[in-house]
Amino acid sequence: MKCHVCGSNMYPLTTDLPFKVSETTIVIVKCLPLLQCNNCSEYLLEDTVLKQVEIILENVDTSAELEVINYAA
Repeated sequence: MKCHVCGSNMYPLTTDLPFKVSETTIVIVKCLPLLQCNNCSEYLLEDTVLKQVEIILENVDTSAELEVINYAA
């Protein structure tokens, strides 16, 4: 796949990403698969991964300030 920013090749990578789900709650999703550009470092979540992340974030306890969740495909 080509990067939509610079046109270079993207490669698969697993990393941890933070998501702010409310004014007081941040969720870190660990071991998240994504594609990253080897030139400009832009990253992309594939549709299937993004749908799973949306489900994970919908079920977060927003009374917690910080939650760390492992991504499971």
